[in-house]
This record gives sequence, structure tokens and C-alpha cells, in this order.
Amino acid sequence: MTERSRSPEISSFHNPVDVHFGDGALAQLPALVGQRRAVLVTMPEARALGMTGQVEALLGGQLAGVIDQVSPNPDVRELAPMYGDFWRRYGQCEVIVALGGGSALDTAKLLMVAGDDDRFSTLVDALDAGGSFKPTRTKRLITIPTTAGTGSEVTPWATLWDRHVKRKKYSLHLPETWPEAAIVDPRLTRSLPRSVTLQSGLDALSHALEAIWNVNANPISDTFAVTAARDMMCVLPLLMASPGDIGLRRDAALAALRAGMAFSNTKTALAHSISYDMTIRHGLPHGIACSFTLPAVMRLAIGRRADRDAVLAQVFDGDIAGAPEKLTAFLNGLGVATEFAAYGVTELESTAMIAAALDGPRGRNFIGATA
Repeated sequence: MTERSRSPEISSFHNPVDVHFGDGALAQLPALVGQRRAVLVTMPEARALGMTGQVEALLGGQLAGVIDQVSPNPDVRELAPMYGDFWRRYGQCEVIVALGGGSALDTAKLLMVAGDDDRFSTLVDALDAGGSFKPTRTKRLITIPTTAGTGSEVTPWATLWDRHVKRKKYSLHLPETWPEAAIVDPRLTRSLPRSVTLQSGLDALSHALEAIWNVNANPISDTFAVTAARDMMCVLPLLMASPGDIGLRRDAALAALRAGMAFSNTKTALAHSISYDMTIRHGLPHGIACSFTLPAVMRLAIGRRADRDAVLAQVFDGDIAGAPEKLTAFLNGLGVATEFAAYGVTELESTAMIAAALDGPRGRNFIGATA
């Protein structure tokens, strides 16, 4: 290798999740659980869709119980009683199997760590104080996503909302909350309604692009991010037109997984930081909230760093100058407006929202925040 071709700095990439991908991958679950006792955490509709029954049949006597009252966007008020009941009833079980979208996976991560008591407020108080929760008891986690977008199956992060009192969002991320294994079976996404298919795909696209204009990006995360963004932009319009196509479901699931691998090391950035207020204050679904600003954020990112421009250009066939317009057309073609005003947000409010987002922990990951 010549001196010119050698990378100027050492990059590191860490992801400890054992990933099993492909049609029928759910059959790997018994081998992954082994002789341990497990608890299934999932959404209520999983029973009617036949997914809960599949897990029960696969695990048999190894399954100690089912918690299937997970609601969208886990909230402090809803999780507190569930948390205490979980540790009292299933304290001796070793593994949580999380089946569902991001909310189910986030709920499982929030349940899997505890202090010396069974009080959820102990965890929430630590997060609210800005410190790191120190668990004294933990479970292992096997994630099974049923959407193609969250990426939570291969990250340690869980989102917790307080929509009723403090009206804020918390992020739990500990070494203990990395999943042990992930099963990504595209067949589990076939029952998704079109709205969730769209929101999930746009969430994955946001993960990929946010991993590129990110101060924590490196050549390894870039490889995942570029492929994920290109593939999702190709497959999502086709999937919206043919939601029953299992081949397209498979492509979307793989793109979402790659996006998850990318931001598992970089974290998200400005678009996600803005999205939290849009969800809390305006009720916008997460996938739309974190994606409608992508063209605007891209315009802020372009020109900040030549190396990031070069990576972004790979997503858009080398056309970095026309990339924001191409992305806007892509989103508009899917029925997603890209202006704050379309969601009832005034110019004054959006300006304040962006300023606050730039100052938040995710906003500070954006390359423009450090310029």
C-alpha cells in the first residue's frame, strides 16, 4: 500500500449483535434462547397476526410469559406499572424476546435493566438528571423486528417519552442494553399497513443519511449508510405500489438493517433532534417527523466538510448540488411534504425548534453544529 492510499486515521466500529437475516429466520429462536427461560414482549396485535402463537410454539416450556400491552412510543406513565410487575413476576427469567416495531423493542430495553428496587422512577430520575443509570440487575435481549425501519434490533438505544408531565424525550443507552441477537425475518413485515410501511422506510432513510452528516461517521459506518440510503430510496416507492411483494419486503428489511448498523455507531443527528418536538407537540408520526426535514438539513450539511460531501454524493450518483432537490422530489412523490408550514408550524416556531435541536445531544452530532 502506498502512503497516498493509506487512510489518514484509524477508524473503529463496534456492534456485538449476532444477526440472523432471511425468510424463515424466526426458526432460529429456540437455538438462540437455548435452555434459558424467556419472556415475550410484544404489541397487542401480534396475537391476532399469529406472531405470538409462532413464538409460543417455537419456545414451548422455555417461555415463562407474554407481555403484550406495549403501546406506541413508550411513555413514563404507562411503563411504570409494567416495569414493576415485570421484575416481580419474571425476575428469575434470563432472556427477553422483543417482537414488534421500535416501540416493542424500546420497551424491552427499558424493562431489561433494574437497580436494587423495582421502581421505574429510579431509572427515569437518573435519565432526567442527565446521568447514566447504573443497573445492578439485567436481562439478555433477543430482538425480532416486524417493521423495516427502526434499526433498534442492532442498537443499544431506547426512547422513552414523558408526554404528560415534562413533555420531553429521554434516551436510554447502556452497554447492557445492546441486544444479544437479532432475528430479521422479512416475512414478519408482510402484514404492515401502507402507512407504517412508509413511516418505517423513511425512518431507515433518515438513519442512513444522519449517519453520513455526522461527526461520528467513519469509513465503516459510511459503507452501511450509503448502501442503505440508496437501496431504500430505490425500493420504498416500489414497495408502496406493491406492498405484498415479499422480494421488496426483503430488500427493505435489509436496507433498514444496514441503516441500523450505520447509526449504531454514529447515533442520529439534527433531523432526529428536530423530530422529537414535532412528535410531542404536533403529534407527527416518528418516521415522518424525522424525514420531512432531511432536504433542509442536507442543505445545511453540504459544503461543511469535503469528505462528507463526497460520501453524500455516492447516494445521489455524484450529483451533490442537485441532491436536496432529488430528495425533496422523492419525499413529495411519497406524499410527504417537506415544509414546516404543512404541519401547522409557524416560521418563528420552526426557527426556535431548529436552534434548540442544534443544542441538543443529537443535534450536536450534526457536522454543521461544530462549524
